[in-house]
Amino acid sequence: MPGIEKLPIEETLEDSPQTRSLLGVFEEDAAAVSNYTSQLYKAMKRIYDAQNELSTATHLTSKLLKEYEKQRFPLGGDDEVMTSTLQQFAQVIDELSSCHAVLSTQLADAMMFPITQFKEKDLKEMLTLNEVFDIASNDHDMAINKYSRLSKRRENEKMKIEATEDLYTSRKKQHQTMMHYFCALNTLQYKKKIALLEPLLGYIQAQINFFKMGSEHMTQQWEEFLTNIGTSVQGVRREMETELETMHQTIQDLEVASDSLYLPDPDTKMFNINRNLTRKTGYMNTRNKTRLVSSTWERHYYFTQGGNLMRQARGDVAGGLVMDLDNCTVMAVDCEDRRYCFQITAFDGKKAVILQAESKNECEEWITTINNISKRIYLSENPEELAARVNQTALEAVTPSPSFQQRHESIRQVHSRPHPSRTNSSSSLGSESAALSATSLDSIVAPDTPIQFDIISPVSEDLSNQAKTSGQGTRRTNPFGESGELKSEESEESILHQLFIVRFLGSMEVKTDETSDVIYETMRQILAARAIHNIFRMTESHLLVTCDCLKLIDPQTQVTRLRFPLQNVVLCATHKENKRLFGFVLHTGGNRIEGRPISVCYVFESNNEGEKICDSVGLAKQIAFHSEMDRQTTDKQKELDREKERQLKELNKQKQIEKDLEEQSRLIAASSRPNQTGGEGQFLTLGGSSQSEDSDTGDDGKKKKESEA
Repeated sequence: MPGIEKLPIEETLEDSPQTRSLLGVFEEDAAAVSNYTSQLYKAMKRIYDAQNELSTATHLTSKLLKEYEKQRFPLGGDDEVMTSTLQQFAQVIDELSSCHAVLSTQLADAMMFPITQFKEKDLKEMLTLNEVFDIASNDHDMAINKYSRLSKRRENEKMKIEATEDLYTSRKKQHQTMMHYFCALNTLQYKKKIALLEPLLGYIQAQINFFKMGSEHMTQQWEEFLTNIGTSVQGVRREMETELETMHQTIQDLEVASDSLYLPDPDTKMFNINRNLTRKTGYMNTRNKTRLVSSTWERHYYFTQGGNLMRQARGDVAGGLVMDLDNCTVMAVDCEDRRYCFQITAFDGKKAVILQAESKNECEEWITTINNISKRIYLSENPEELAARVNQTALEAVTPSPSFQQRHESIRQVHSRPHPSRTNSSSSLGSESAALSATSLDSIVAPDTPIQFDIISPVSEDLSNQAKTSGQGTRRTNPFGESGELKSEESEESILHQLFIVRFLGSMEVKTDETSDVIYETMRQILAARAIHNIFRMTESHLLVTCDCLKLIDPQTQVTRLRFPLQNVVLCATHKENKRLFGFVLHTGGNRIEGRPISVCYVFESNNEGEKICDSVGLAKQIAFHSEMDRQTTDKQKELDREKERQLKELNKQKQIEKDLEEQSRLIAASSRPNQTGGEGQFLTLGGSSQSEDSDTGDDGKKKKESEA
């Protein structure tokens, strides 16, 4: 039937991510068919059970009617009319019961049998093939990893033979299993139509036959419709048989033709090396350094697209950029204990990638292909002929590359030609981006807003001007907030330091910062402008998130390129589909336009998910908020403590004054006692005089203390 998609059996040996993605779609379709079939099976089983119950109940009714005459009712007499009538009803219902029994048999054969066969046989066979394919795929991955770890030493020849045999066996098993699995999935597209149509056809035909037993009147229209359905089912069955025969023949032909391709490192005499390629695809191992000495290898699917080297993991929908191959350098290298390795170095020498091909032929073809791309041969009208003329036979091909400054100036000149009224390099795409932003809302991004693709921004310009005026150059910054000299107040107070690798895509001024739509619209315009003007180069930086600010740090020199105060970051969000893209809106300085602060949206691409970076920014703002609240609470508590201490001092002074007043009153009372007789009087007089003197002294002291108080 037209419109049925097929899995390409011819591409099973290559096992590319595109084939795996298409296989995933077919597997999802098979799962959906299985789920739907189970529900339909339950519904039809209920119909069948209900029909059996109806047939049994009808037969029981007929039997009870026949036994009416044998019943002896206490209040009923012999009623021959009622008995005769019920006997006639019993005969009619008995005939009807026979019709229901025939209907039950027809439903079992025509409705339940096809869908049961499809559910119990075809779908279970598909599940078994899926499990066998997963096992074969895992065995092949283990074999290829074992083969890739082979040493170059001669004493490992036995291990090499064993690894080669294991890889041959596992690859052959995976290929054959994958072809049969693809064949089964393709056949399922036909079987599911048959499995859905045949039970329905059997059900309708059984019902029609049931009604024909009681009545001979049947419209010709229904008969023609059912006849057409039966003809269509037979046509699908014949087409399935033809397609199944063709796929089996294709599998046999591919098994014979692909036998020599199962070897991981075939003989170079059997396969010639094509040195005129400008496009190539295939699996390779890439080296990732985990520490200063150790490293890990990961297997990915690589392909060239224009002047870029792309990488795509199994299961990904699209590939990601690995390196710009224009004016790059590629050469074969000896890497640790692995064979067939080569290194690609970017034009500025700041980035290098080490890859391992599967065989010697693949290694040489990758080197020659990348060498051809680095010479921009792919831009010519006939790249293969030009590559054949200029390509050399040497494997190590080094292309002279211009300096970073020349490269940067050439790019800036190319993108600064339009719109002569603007002198800033960031406004080079202003007039052209107006067409892109014309469809966006004016309330989010103003039309004809210039897009800035370089790392320079008004924030960094202000910082550089401040550094010049203060007589100090740009200070080297440690991404973890430490330095060899005194630590800054930021690094001392901040308890959060998270570092992320990001690439700057662009920035532009926005008119609002209320919703995340402004970030989505900015991403759309920046990506559209990059695609239109073929701008693939991005500046890589380290984004440091602290409780005080966001910093963009040069990964080579550790110099802070940009610093965004955290209180000025008002909005942060990720792309709805591509979670590696994220952006944030920043209020710049104190400048205002129409009474509102100037807001700029910055867009970046990260290696990991952008949600983690947005969560880190949100966590930093929460920590800063709580720190500010704690500081205010501490200051308030300190003020209360000072007030309590002041009140305590006042209270102590008041108590001291009261004590002095009591002492003064006691002395006055003692001095005012009457004099007694004799020497005692004299003694008292003398004592009184002395006491009076003391009281005078005491009065003076008390007056002095009162004045001091």
